Amino acid sequence: MRAVPVVADVTSEEQVSRAVGDAVRELGGLDALVCCAGISGPVGQSIDALSLDDWNAVLAVNVTGAFLVVREALPALRAASAASVVLLASDSASVASQGMVPYCASKAALVQFGRALSVDLAGTGVRVNSVAPSVVDTPMSRSDLGADAFSDASFPVQSADEVAAHVAYLVSPRSRAVNGTSLLSDFGYSARSGFPA
Repeated sequence: MRAVPVVADVTSEEQVSRAVGDAVRELGGLDALVCCAGISGPVGQSIDALSLDDWNAVLAVNVTGAFLVVREALPALRAASAASVVLLASDSASVASQGMVPYCASKAALVQFGRALSVDLAGTGVRVNSVAPSVVDTPMSRSDLGADAFSDASFPVQSADEVAAHVAYLVSPRSRAVNGTSLLSDFGYSARSGFPA
């Protein structure tokens, strides 16, 4: 397997079109697509302190970016014998952290985008799923939480390799029956009740 590096701003329709077209030509086709571009936006700000530009920037990268990439890749994906799209969401699609309204809203939108897209593409041979991890040790998380938060974390942290393993499963033929769902990897946190018993 070889890599074909292409660079694009996922908020630019023109750049996405060019990058996807170049990649498909170089690869000779496409049978898997992983959309993982994302930004946190302002962390720790209440909604009344957010600017419209901040809100729009998060939605533009996290949601519209995935839309543009998937839309451009669809002809190549439909031409494959079996294709898979995986969207990188977050547990923030179903639970919320204070001061992260744009990020949480964008990740919930991304999960629903994947679910709706799987319905639209039913019968085409293209599956769409999302992966929704909790805190992952990445430069973005370290920037948001501070590097010290990871040295002796009081919360469970997963590695990028662990998330990549979930993605690898969802793009593989072994998951051919899995479609229109979100794989939540949060160490069981969201399964816990707030009931004090």
